[in-house]
Amino acid sequence: MPKITIHDLLKKKKEHEKITMITAYDYPFAKIVDEAGIDGIIVGDSVGMVVQGLENTLPVTMDEMIYHTKIVARAVQNSMVIGDLPFMSYQASVEEAIRNAGRFLKEAGATAVKIEGSSEVAEHIRAMTRSDIPVMAHIGLTPQSIHRMGGYKLQGKTEESAKRLIEEAHIAEDAGAFSLLLEAIPMGLAKKITEAISIPTIGIGAGPYCDGQVLVLHDVIGLFERFLPKFAKRYVNLKDEALKAIKIYKEEVEKGIFPSEGHSFK
Repeated sequence: MPKITIHDLLKKKKEHEKITMITAYDYPFAKIVDEAGIDGIIVGDSVGMVVQGLENTLPVTMDEMIYHTKIVARAVQNSMVIGDLPFMSYQASVEEAIRNAGRFLKEAGATAVKIEGSSEVAEHIRAMTRSDIPVMAHIGLTPQSIHRMGGYKLQGKTEESAKRLIEEAHIAEDAGAFSLLLEAIPMGLAKKITEAISIPTIGIGAGPYCDGQVLVLHDVIGLFERFLPKFAKRYVNLKDEALKAIKIYKEEVEKGIFPSEGHSFK
């Protein structure tokens, strides 16, 4: 199977084929995700919460994102790798946005970048696209704006805010974004946005009518226990399986069962 490209995603939207995406942050899991045939891996700044144990994504640095994206890209043969621009890596200026986005492609081996926002970063998207850096825009609930939004809340609930999000979607498309991530918005609104623009929409908490879906890997496999968002689905609980295995290992060491002669050299 060849490497997934932007053109493949656009074709899937045109032919009404669903796009699959998930997050990953390290080599072993990225390799598993790639082998599963997932279209795209977003190396999200959610790494701060699910891997680093932070309360939110704001402290995650650009260098940390490059590190995680680099080891994900090293594992991947087919999936598209998308690096997530962290807080304050692009807000200060268009020039800084281009420089940091370029690092994802040049240093980390990503195919594209994701940026939170639309109208406020439209010039950033245009400039990055002109620099041959493919951009996924992100509207709705944008976690880097958690303090302004007052927490992780559903967006687009009122007629006015819904209209604004539809406008934001058009702005992102006009600026050159190749896809649009919709987070935590009503499914009816997501449907309207998906039908209104020509680029693929990727939903997370945006219902079934988006062109594709993305979830945080650690939610899917049961390795993040602090909370499980309403929109997330846990398909397996690896935490319980890992805990069970480690407890058995501990018991076998204490009882002298492990290592046996079969696990020793003669």
